[in-house]
Amino acid sequence: MQVLRAETLEAVLGYRFRDHELMERALTHKSRAYERGADPVPNDNEQLEFLGDSILGFVVSEKLVSLYPTSPEGRLSKLKAHLVSATHLFQVAYALKLGEFLLLGRGEEMSGGREKKALLANAMEALIAAIYLDGGMDPARQFVISNV
Repeated sequence: MQVLRAETLEAVLGYRFRDHELMERALTHKSRAYERGADPVPNDNEQLEFLGDSILGFVVSEKLVSLYPTSPEGRLSKLKAHLVSATHLFQVAYALKLGEFLLLGRGEEMSGGREKKALLANAMEALIAAIYLDGGMDPARQFVISNV
């Protein structure tokens, strides 16, 4: 990823990466990774998406319990389900203009991948994981609380 684009994204995210390869991987769709050729080490965002989903769920749960200490579990579950939903993550990613930074293969690029709900939601989860791996739980928590 070009330095200027990386700096622009970091400004949007409110987080400066020490390891820019993590940020790039979080934004790399498997279609782009496949175009680069076979690599035994994952170089797309799918594993990061998996980890980010768990971090997101934890941070949202933690925050909801803190905000609503007397709410029953059912109410908290409904609030959490909304906040971690693909629809909500897409809206957050769209507001951050995350689509501009996605690294897509030619096919995804041509089919409007930069505006696809699933791709943007997945990239949000992958970025949460990348922030966690790069800086630890505190920056990841801050990113989630500030944006989700």
